[in-house]
This record gives sequence, structure tokens and C-alpha cells, in this order.
Amino acid sequence: MAEGWNSDTGEAVYRSRDPVKNLQIRVRLQRVTSVTVFSQQLREQASAQQERGMIELSTFSTQAGSAGGHHDDKEELTVGWQEKLYSQFEMDLFRSESSCQSPLDRQYHAEVLALERAGGRPNRRIFTYTDYDRYTNLQEHNESVLVPGQQPSSLAERMASVRRRRQERRAVEGSLPKSRLITWEPSEEFVKNNHVINTPVQTMHIMGDLGPYGMLGHKDNEVMLCTVRVDSNGVITVQPDFNNKGPYRLQAGLLRQELWQYTLEDVSKSISPEEQEREQRMYKDLYMRHKDYLNRLVGQDFEMPPPGMLRLLVNGEIVSAKGYEYDNLYVHFFFELPENWTSLSSQSLSGVTQTCSTRSEGRENIAYFSYPFSFEAYFRKEDETEDSVPQWPVLYFEVLSLGFWQRYRTEGYGYLVIPPTPGCHNLTCSTWRPVQPGTVAELRRFFIGGAPELEDISYARVPGTFKGDRLSRFGFRSETTGSVTFTLHCIQQARAFIDASALKKRRQSVLDQLGGFSKQSTTNNVLEAFLRAQRRMQEARESLPSDLLNTTAPPTSETTA
Repeated sequence: MAEGWNSDTGEAVYRSRDPVKNLQIRVRLQRVTSVTVFSQQLREQASAQQERGMIELSTFSTQAGSAGGHHDDKEELTVGWQEKLYSQFEMDLFRSESSCQSPLDRQYHAEVLALERAGGRPNRRIFTYTDYDRYTNLQEHNESVLVPGQQPSSLAERMASVRRRRQERRAVEGSLPKSRLITWEPSEEFVKNNHVINTPVQTMHIMGDLGPYGMLGHKDNEVMLCTVRVDSNGVITVQPDFNNKGPYRLQAGLLRQELWQYTLEDVSKSISPEEQEREQRMYKDLYMRHKDYLNRLVGQDFEMPPPGMLRLLVNGEIVSAKGYEYDNLYVHFFFELPENWTSLSSQSLSGVTQTCSTRSEGRENIAYFSYPFSFEAYFRKEDETEDSVPQWPVLYFEVLSLGFWQRYRTEGYGYLVIPPTPGCHNLTCSTWRPVQPGTVAELRRFFIGGAPELEDISYARVPGTFKGDRLSRFGFRSETTGSVTFTLHCIQQARAFIDASALKKRRQSVLDQLGGFSKQSTTNNVLEAFLRAQRRMQEARESLPSDLLNTTAPPTSETTA
């Protein structure tokens, strides 16, 4: 028998979208003691001897029947969620109206009198404590003390005094404040109520009275069989779990000589196919209504750029920088808009990251910025006869380091051309810095932070003020430093994209979709039209009769007199 006990009394967590009122638990409680085993063995031996005619066992059979066949040895009961089943102690307590101190006690008094008029309670040893009973509050308070005899801390006392709110009293679930998301000066009451997640929970205890025959109703003989907790998110916690290995064991009595076993079984009614189909239709209708509600909030009219204009949105991030000589790095960057590119007056085209200390990863010192930025610009090609290729915006950046005396040093210059294709791009750009010959310049850079700088950062590529044919940098001394990693999410929007998708046109590039401003666009259109005409002529030729296509036969001449 001992090998079949279930010793795993830990809690199990379930999740259900159905109403918790449909939960049904079947509890079986049975006494398994040495007296019962002895009586069974005695009766078996007595029946065997009686068949031989050896002794008369009328007395033994009477004692055995009284010892092993008592109706209180076994009980089976199905308990619903928050179903109140009274114990013998509660029946004796609430029978008298003088012991009622609250409206709940008076309600229990009326129910006890009704049960007595109806013939008594349906249960004997199995009873329940619901979420409204005093036992549940006392149990939560006792759980705050972890070690017997230890004084609870101030936090434990505050947690014990905060009673969980009930689900039906909660007005709004999952709501966030529309303003003041951060409380800079919280009060003591605010800290007490908000330092933990206070999810509304309902609790129910299934109890058992393991007292001897005729002595039910003593609080010392009450034991907890199962605890069920349900929160507002549909999470059901059962401790111990429903039986799947064997019965649970309980020891009772003055010397713990009484042995009991009990099992827990989920007997909740399964939903019928008709109800399941009706529920699916209800959920589908609910989801469709929610989708329509979201569509009404978003609307159908999206903001579109004017015709012939391309809108470029860049959501980027300066991820990291590595390979630089000094610590405490920061990046200064700005965008340069080429010709025919414009931006809004409120758009900021420059920015500075925070100062970041480096960390060693292998042989490299890396500074992780994770600095986000956004950029928006518009392109419109005014001159259709221009032969030059349109240019994309350029991101120029400068890496600097901060010294002990709050003096900065130039660590490197670099640039990044915004990719012409939409999507996500991970780019790593190498940098360089100008150097000045001599030891004095390096000493100045090391001690006081002085270093050569570029007057115009766009000199890292081609300066915007340069108008010549060739840019010479002969004699300019520089050295390679580290690299900076960027992540760019590019979005392009234009009315021509919708037109091209509707007409199923093939375009060669993004800028060609803005109305055919380039010669390459015109040439491609002419070639496509020629190929379509050639294809139609070939199909018409194949559909003609063969005698019309035979041009090699000699013509016949007719003469008239």
C-alpha cells in the first residue's frame, strides 16, 4: 500500500478562458488504518474457519462489522467553485443567533437553520472555506511568517494587511494612467499599495474533519485537503494537483496512528459541440467588431506625399563603437541634404549621443551606445533634362572622447550614405582622424586633449562647397582609428508606388517611379512597348492560314482575248 502513495503535494497551474463557476472537483476521503486492516483479516480467517465448522463467529462478525464497515470511513463529494459546505463546528456555531457578528454570519445562520429543517447537511467530513470566510484571511496572514517563532518584518506586516480585492469589485482591468506615468515623489501610502503587483485573487479551501466517530466538530481535527486560487487572468492554481499517480496520505489521531487517503479529480462538464460552435461564432463576431473598431480609429486615409515626390523615413540606431584609443566616447552626427532634397522646418538634422565607457571583449574595447534617432526628408526632381544621377542624403559623424579635465579629443571622422533601398540595414563605417607631426602634438593630445580638427566635417567625403572637377588631398596626413556600427530602418513612400502596383509596371529604380524624369525611364518604356507589339504580331502571324503564308508559289497569269 505504501508504494502507491502520491508524495508530490506541490501546486499545479492551469489557464482557462471558461468561467470559473464551471469548475467541479470530486473529492474521495477514506480511512485506511490498522484497525480496518485487522478487521478485514479477522473476518477472512473467521469465514474460513466457519466453513470447517470449528467455531461460532457471531460475536466476531458483529465486532468486525462495527470496526470496518462504519459509514464515516469513506465519503465522496463533488464540490463546485465557492460552494459553501458547512462543517459540524460551523453547524454548532451558527445555530445560535447570538454568535453572529456580521452580515455574513447572519446569512450563514439562516442557511444552517434551513439545512436543519431540510434534514441536515449533505456532507459529513468534507467541508469548504470560501473566499469570504475568516479562515481564508487568517491563512493568508499566517503565510507571511516563514519561520515559526520569528517576528514578521515591516514589509510582511504590510503585505498581510493588504487584502486582495475581489474580482467582481474590480471596475477596470489592465488600464494604465493617461498622465503622470512616473511619480517622482511617492508617498508612504503610495509605496505600500504599489510596490508589488496586486492582482485580484479568489481563494477556496477544501477541508476534511478527521476526528473519531461521534466526535466531529473539533478544530484540532481539521486538515486542509486542497487549496484553489483563481486570479483575474484566468490562471487557476491547485495545491495539491489532481491525482494521476495515486492517492494522497494523511495521518491523524493523538499518536498519528490513524491513516487516511484522499483523491482529487476534475469532473468539470465538457462543453458540447453545439455550445462550442456557438462560442466560436461569438468569439469570431467579437474579433471582427474589435477589428472594425481599430480600423475606425486608424482610418482609411493615409497621409500621402504630393504627386511626383518621394518621402524617406529613417529610424536608425547608433549601436556601438570600437577600436578607439581612449575611453568615454560620444558621437556627434548630422545629415546633409543634397540638391532636390528638403525636410520639415521642425526636423532636427543633428544630434549627440551620451558619453559611454568602453568594455573589453577579447582584444577590442567596445562602447555600446544604443542611441536611437529618426530622420525624414522629401525628394522632388525639378529639372527633367538634367543628366546627373540623383544623390541620397549623407550622414556625417564625428567620434570624440572626454578626458579627466572635461576636455574632448577627436577620435575619428566618418560618413554614411543612406541606402537607396528600403528595409533594415546593418552598416559598419571605419573612421580616420587628422594627425600633426611631432611629439608635442601627441603630448598635448594625451594631457590636455588638444588635437587637430576639421573645420568642415563634410571634408570626410566631398565638401558640399566644392565646385571643381577633382578634389586633391595631397599632403593631408591622417591615421585610421576605429569603426562605428549603425542600424538603419528605411521606409520609402510615394504615390507612384501605388500606381505602379495597380498597373503592374516594371521600374528600374526608386527614382524612376516618380514620373519618368530620366532618359533611362523613357528608353525602357519604349523598349517594353516594342516588345509587346512584336509579341502581338507574332501571335497574329501564327493564327493565319498556311496558304496565305506560302509566298514561294509562282503567280498564275491570265490572258483575256
